[in-house]
Amino acid sequence: MTDSSPISGLHAATADLEPPLAAVDLTALRANAADLVRRARGVPIRVASKSVRCRAVLEEVLGDKLTASGGFAGIMGYSLREAIWLVREGARDVLLGYPTVDRHALAELAADPLLLDSITLMVDDTDQLDFIRAVVGEKAAPRVCLDVDASLRIGPLHLGVRRSPIRTPDQAAKLATETRSRGFRLVGVMTYEAQIAGLPDTNLAVRLVKWASAAEIGKRRRQVLDAVRSVAGELELVNSGGTGSIEVSITDPGVTEVTAGSGLYLPTLFDGYRNLAPRPSMYFAAPVLRRPAPGIATVYSGGYIASGPTGASRVPKPVWPLGLKLIGTEGAGEVQTPLTGADGLRIGDRVWFRHAKAGELCERFDEVHLVDADGSRTTVPTYRGEGHNFG
Repeated sequence: MTDSSPISGLHAATADLEPPLAAVDLTALRANAADLVRRARGVPIRVASKSVRCRAVLEEVLGDKLTASGGFAGIMGYSLREAIWLVREGARDVLLGYPTVDRHALAELAADPLLLDSITLMVDDTDQLDFIRAVVGEKAAPRVCLDVDASLRIGPLHLGVRRSPIRTPDQAAKLATETRSRGFRLVGVMTYEAQIAGLPDTNLAVRLVKWASAAEIGKRRRQVLDAVRSVAGELELVNSGGTGSIEVSITDPGVTEVTAGSGLYLPTLFDGYRNLAPRPSMYFAAPVLRRPAPGIATVYSGGYIASGPTGASRVPKPVWPLGLKLIGTEGAGEVQTPLTGADGLRIGDRVWFRHAKAGELCERFDEVHLVDADGSRTTVPTYRGEGHNFG
């Protein structure tokens, strides 16, 4: 490793610690946050907590009250229990990105006016409304947002993720009517274009799909919003996008906010995006335990496989020293990971990796070491380190 390596500061600042360990380059993280704000062009960015999973990092971009700062406003949570915890820690605007059927958490929500005013539930089905109402009783009026399918359909092809069954303006208006008739506060609509936000620009075909999808959802979203507003009046929020699709989402004047989270850490799944600066901020290090053969070194652990379709895109990538590669017949292992190209490595040396997906690495570590430009180090707990596992 040379002194100009972006990992050199992390390596030096954590030299006294025992690996495996996770570290964040704060200079890169702050630059990534600024780049997200630049790309959003004044549209508020809601931080996707599933892609962060560390309260200190959420505070870095949202302020110590976990609510709004410097172009970022609000959190998109992935669990109602998580949302309740964050509100107890100071957050005042948490939008759930997914429906919930957690009875205990719903009962806690219904019993606390602060939680009811600070948390917005996500729904896409009248059965979810009935489930929630049966738990919270007749008096509580939870805030809800409608999740509208933003996938692209070309003939029999479904391009995008399988999320909401609500797709057409008529379906959205019907669900809006049912939502209000059941005593909920309908405050927003979400459209998440996963086929734009979650696909790297690897070839012309992918870029054409993104272009077609952006045109289709832009038109359909306006129709859906008109239909919902005809039932519910003006909405507090219209949420859209992800780290990879901010530029697309902000072109729609009906969108009031975009969501981003992975863009803070920039894991390997975002390496192929033309609109993202190649500035990863999160890494993990593992120690060399063995030299089983010339050119091969085996490090401890390392098998931190990311969620999604199994394959090469979901495995961690060794990034320092240069030239290291996983072995195809073994990959990244549960308790050890062999690497080729390791002629210069000795027992006890460290190998630095990048993870494939953003916040999931925090589920492997109790703490993460934040390293500033001057080499100073602050060690903070992850969600796991604070004793929280939200599934």
